[in-house]
Amino acid sequence: MANLRGGFRAVLLSLSMLSACAASDPSRGAGDAMQSGVLGNYLAGRFAMSEGDAATASRDLLKALAARPNDQELMEQAFIATLLAGRPEAVKLAARLPNNQFSRLVLANVEIRSGRWSAAEQQFRKLPRQGLSQVLQPLLVAWAQLGDGHPDSALSTLQPYVEDPRFRTLFLANAALIADLGNRRDEAGKLYHALETTMAEPNLRLTQILASWQARTGQPVDAQRSLASLAKVATDTSIALPGLLANVTKRVVTKPGDGIAETYFTFAAMLRAQDMNDPALIMLRMALDLRPDLAAARLLMADLMASQHHPALALAALSDVPSGDPMYPVVELRRATLLNMLGRTDETMRILQRLSEDYPSSSLPDTARGDILRAKKQYPEAVQAYDKAIARLQDPLPTDWVLFYSRGVAEDQARQWSKAEADLKRALELSPNQPFVLNYLGYSWADRGEHLDKARQMIQAAAQARPNDGAITDSLGWIQFRQGDIAGAVKTLERAVELEPEDPTINGHLGDAYAAVGRKIEAQYQWRRALTLNPAPDDAAKLEAKLNTGHVGPVLSGQ
Repeated sequence: MANLRGGFRAVLLSLSMLSACAASDPSRGAGDAMQSGVLGNYLAGRFAMSEGDAATASRDLLKALAARPNDQELMEQAFIATLLAGRPEAVKLAARLPNNQFSRLVLANVEIRSGRWSAAEQQFRKLPRQGLSQVLQPLLVAWAQLGDGHPDSALSTLQPYVEDPRFRTLFLANAALIADLGNRRDEAGKLYHALETTMAEPNLRLTQILASWQARTGQPVDAQRSLASLAKVATDTSIALPGLLANVTKRVVTKPGDGIAETYFTFAAMLRAQDMNDPALIMLRMALDLRPDLAAARLLMADLMASQHHPALALAALSDVPSGDPMYPVVELRRATLLNMLGRTDETMRILQRLSEDYPSSSLPDTARGDILRAKKQYPEAVQAYDKAIARLQDPLPTDWVLFYSRGVAEDQARQWSKAEADLKRALELSPNQPFVLNYLGYSWADRGEHLDKARQMIQAAAQARPNDGAITDSLGWIQFRQGDIAGAVKTLERAVELEPEDPTINGHLGDAYAAVGRKIEAQYQWRRALTLNPAPDDAAKLEAKLNTGHVGPVLSGQ
């Protein structure tokens, strides 16, 4: 991966490089204005790139390149920017940068779309055999060989890698797909069986691939079981299960170009997992160039863009997924989330309502509605949405703890404590060591002066699981305070404020602890600071009262 990151270093060239190029340019005098314009466009492009705005970066860097068309470093930066933005100029720039490894991928895609598989294979063979490329290159070569009508050569290319434990699942999946498409049925069967036994846990694409083979070879029950296993590890895909089952007899990969797109997508996911977002986005662009309908790639692209604070671009990435795609309901759930991020709540709610009606067995649309309403502090309405979601659970799984927890929080905020307490206990039944539930229930008991010993045990367990979580550390300090361990509370709450300095509740708690040990000036400071951090109206009134009276309230030590 370090070498793939190295291939992207053109994006990170320093300003001094361009300045040096400008200083060495023999054209002076009247050309100075042009140099100033080049520098301005370059700087604008660099800034846009640092903000993750590839569209603006590509526009400004292309302007700079138009004035300095032979500047190699500038050309590489403009190429990367246009590639990230998905602009057609990337192909022309790639032809001028034949030694750039991303250029080779772009040019290979051009050959693939024209059916020139031998030429594509040659481009792939020129990729460096080091770093992540040493894994990527044989896969791309094998698919190109299949495209050129040589399935046996393709399988021979992958054979040395199939037994490598580091990437065995990856090579098995591709070898199985190649044998399947190449009509090597016996070999495909062996490879799919090896894939099934090697998969540590199901993931969407591998499970789809395996289930398709099972369904097409007279194993429909096994295919259904494979797809159903996804719900246990990827709950957001459960709403797509009916569509996946309806399409299970269709091939996931129908031609060699699809296989190369899948390879690009797989590596994009690997890079994204390492927070190498720009190389991941390039791989996604490569995948969608060959297969624009690859919904999994569009979902990953949307996730990546949203994480870079570009929800509008993320929304655009999902616009081309057709309603007949098995993953369409997942796409619509993601669209609803993005629309909500953009403040388009009415559209969000319409999508979620439609999904709730169209997929009556899924709890996900109403869960999303509840989350949005809870974030907007519409707690009674959130509880109603969660009620509907929970009513759809046939047999709650351990992963469903979050739904009971969310309803419990909404019920607590809606002043329905008995219901909230029951839901929080149910969440713990489903996931006994879940630190967020342990913390919320323990803190609630402590704040109410109930079950203090049990509350302390629960919060200590949560703090052990998440020692750097400011909210949980605050809970631990608060239970110490309520049990009369004021000195311990001060120390713990000071640590909590270090972890979450902008939280009004934590700052207020530290003020209470300071007041209890007689540190009045520091207490007043913490209460005043808490008031500047936008506390809830009820909490703000309590802080004002403390500032006026200096009175905290009784410290409880009972159980």
